[in-house]
Amino acid sequence: MTTDGRTTDEAAREAGVEVKPVAGYIGAEIGGVDLATDLDDAVVAAIRAAVLRWKVVFFRGQRLDHAGHVAFARRFGETVVLPRRGKASPPDFPEIETTADRLELGGRFGMEHDEWLRRRRHTLLRGWHCDHGARVDPPAATILRAETVPPYGGDTTWSNLAAAYAGLSAPLRQFVDGLRAEHRLGVGYQPRPGDDAYVRHLLDRQVAAVHPLVRVHPETGERILYVNGYYVEQIDGLSRPESGAILEMLLEQAVRPEYTVRFRWEPGSVAFWDNRATMHLAPGDTARLDHPRIMHRVMLAGDVPVGVDGRPSEPVTGTTPGRW
Repeated sequence: MTTDGRTTDEAAREAGVEVKPVAGYIGAEIGGVDLATDLDDAVVAAIRAAVLRWKVVFFRGQRLDHAGHVAFARRFGETVVLPRRGKASPPDFPEIETTADRLELGGRFGMEHDEWLRRRRHTLLRGWHCDHGARVDPPAATILRAETVPPYGGDTTWSNLAAAYAGLSAPLRQFVDGLRAEHRLGVGYQPRPGDDAYVRHLLDRQVAAVHPLVRVHPETGERILYVNGYYVEQIDGLSRPESGAILEMLLEQAVRPEYTVRFRWEPGSVAFWDNRATMHLAPGDTARLDHPRIMHRVMLAGDVPVGVDGRPSEPVTGTTPGRW
């Protein structure tokens, strides 16, 4: 399937759904679809085409429960079953992770949530990430459903990494096409002074893989600037100063405002994004809103990224293709 606009528009018309772009490079709202129903193949094809073209699509006013959420996700691929989840996640649906679990993490390691979040985002770019980017086979897509949201704030932002790559100059594209970088769980975290229980937790559960800095999308053939603010560690073959400077420049390119879209959640909203072609930034203002924000996510199993030269990603530690 390509990202050709006519193909996407034709698929939407044939399925009787409305695909309304919301930003120039990324993001579209899809109307005329009840995700809780048994969708026919034409509607599924139209949604898939829209995700591939716009990288993230949004549905509003949906009435999905946990079972419906999982059933919808399975129309697009194999769902991921996480071996470890927090207490907030529904025990009868192992595919679903409730993001309220994330609010528990800081407390488990002696931190208030706002401190834990601040240490994960101690620079402007560190919070940007694709889901489980340190795995050798990161998820292909994520489907996030809003149950309860604050009356204001709590927005999520996504960036189109295909557009970011295309926006580089030709000499720079040629340079980064052949590079590879290590992505490692927790390298974006700034430790507390002295003993830090969260650092010990990360060291006990290391996950790392070497990914191409430019991956080829397995469905569209697009070249993707495969950077990651939270997980990326080091460009292979470069010194630390060289790697740091180039990574910062590429991350700044990846999150230029024109390549991003920001979504205002409502109860019943659903976001469906291509985790192979986007990074996203979770909200950083929820700790001060004093309102609950309960979200549920299901991820689709992904493949091992492949670079422009045809070389696949390689595991370093704690990750095996297809095993979670």
